[in-house]
Amino acid sequence: MQRFLVRLVINAIALWLTTLIVAGIAVVPFAPGETLQQVLTYLIVAFIFGIVNSVIGNTIRIVAFPIYVLTLGLVSLLVNGLLLLIVSWVSDLLGFGLVIESFWWGVLAALVLGIIAWIFGLFARPLEGRQKDRR
Repeated sequence: MQRFLVRLVINAIALWLTTLIVAGIAVVPFAPGETLQQVLTYLIVAFIFGIVNSVIGNTIRIVAFPIYVLTLGLVSLLVNGLLLLIVSWVSDLLGFGLVIESFWWGVLAALVLGIIAWIFGLFARPLEGRQKDRR
């Protein structure tokens, strides 16, 4: 459970930094103006991204495995951009959340989001390892 919460916070922070870096995406909070609502919105969008990535993303990766091999994994950029568009669509159904201008902004955002989450994951990995040793 703690690992899940750490990954959720890492993805929320990475999403926040991605919205600052990439001009074509934004997150619309459910109550504008207050910091707590913005933080909760980023956490909700990160949760939706985790669900979409684990369910739909893994299915796409299994089905498209030959394409991954042929393109040496470069198709993963397109798949991750598509997953971000799905997250945008789901959060739009809720009335708040991730807004992406186009597919290519989604691909760029997926690349930036992946790099930032990977960097933060490097720092969080030793903390997760210590928790496993204590059990």
